[in-house]
Amino acid sequence: MSPFRNLPSGRVGAYHIPVLLAEIETLLASASTVLDCTLGGGGHTAALLERGMHVTGVDRDPRALAAARERVAEYERTGQFRAFLGNYAALAAAGLPDGECFDGILLDLGVSSHQFDDLARGFTFREGAPLDMRMGTDAETDAGELLNTIDEVDLSALLRAYADEPRAARMAREIVRRRERRPFATADDLVDAIRAVLGPRSGAPDFARIFQAIRIAVNDELSGLEQALPLLRDRLTPGGVLAIISYHSGEDRLVKNAFRDWSTACVCPPRQMLCTCRGTPLGETLTRKPINATDDEIDGNSRARSARLRAWKRAI
Repeated sequence: MSPFRNLPSGRVGAYHIPVLLAEIETLLASASTVLDCTLGGGGHTAALLERGMHVTGVDRDPRALAAARERVAEYERTGQFRAFLGNYAALAAAGLPDGECFDGILLDLGVSSHQFDDLARGFTFREGAPLDMRMGTDAETDAGELLNTIDEVDLSALLRAYADEPRAARMAREIVRRRERRPFATADDLVDAIRAVLGPRSGAPDFARIFQAIRIAVNDELSGLEQALPLLRDRLTPGGVLAIISYHSGEDRLVKNAFRDWSTACVCPPRQMLCTCRGTPLGETLTRKPINATDDEIDGNSRARSARLRAWKRAI
């Protein structure tokens, strides 16, 4: 059983309800400097600032960044908080000085409550929502353009890899057939294509799974995470903690495998008789299994249901 089970479920923010807040506060309790790589509405950051930590926030969404800065403006005025616009996979490009390290680093992957609830952002499958799904201006395409131009074979592979969709080939074929008659423009177009393949009894879980897959592709989320993981590890101070909340099996797998590799002394090929690698672990995994939200938290925030938290500590 998780040692965090009896902690309170977290405070509600005006812009976004922070997931697994009590658990994050516990994991980062000894940190004095924290890098929040997915600032969002600033829910986690606000709680860490209240504990006296100095927080640097990064987000690729200008509107989320503005909302967070307004929320913690008092801390920014005193120098306890600062913010950078950019992608956590390219921190130097966002303006964060090379070589600056932190006692704690937080990644809360996925989409914030506000982004979901803002119809114009196109993350939702609600009627009339545009097919956008871009988290920031750095995204090269939106969901509509992706669905209207991607090759059928590539679309099938995308749906199979990111949505675990067993009928991926048939769904890709249906989307290509429909776009030849009329370009995909709104969530209704994609929902109708999904229903045509999965049947009239398909519902919200199916739509959410497919929409999530398209969003991951639009924002290049998995390759960005894979690229960022070792860079974030190297920005930890000795004894620093990296905490990551994921919402997709692909994300969680990348995090789990990275933490396992970093916590292993020898990473030489199995048949190699003499160790020629680092020969010592880079740190230790703090979460043997992912930490999930409690039933109480899920009751108050249904989006916490798929959240999985893992943490790793750099060697001293």
